[in-house]
Amino acid sequence: MYYHFYGWQTAGNVKAVNHIYKGIDTPIALYDALCSVWCADTCAPRMRSEWTEENKTLGQCSITAFLAQDIFGGEVYAMPTDNGGVHCYNVVEGYVFDLTSEQFGQGAEKLCYEGNELQDREMESHFGKEEKRLRYEYLKEQLCRRTDASG
Repeated sequence: MYYHFYGWQTAGNVKAVNHIYKGIDTPIALYDALCSVWCADTCAPRMRSEWTEENKTLGQCSITAFLAQDIFGGEVYAMPTDNGGVHCYNVVEGYVFDLTSEQFGQGAEKLCYEGNELQDREMESHFGKEEKRLRYEYLKEQLCRRTDASG
């Protein structure tokens, strides 16, 4: 199978450090599950009007990256984007993957996965914002339902 998110070719080498969600043992499995979970309600409010089923990953980066960190460990980094925002992705044991890179289209924006700032979920730009923490909690809840997890 072929995926379009950045790092999909090596994402199968990354293994879950815990089993919070049944059947989620690699980032590819997480991506597959999230494809039925991402929705306008999990999208960043400023992008919500642009969210579509065809662009499910739009506005989902930080909550998805921190959810992936919960499952696989590693670090979350953020890169600057052309529109003045930041875009989050994961690095686990040297493997870089970005489950939400598809929102930028094929080559529409050049993403650079080197030399970016390490992120902490408690930063003001992340869970320091109540709305973002609530979207993250909602994403986790929906993933639990999707995977019949107890966590």
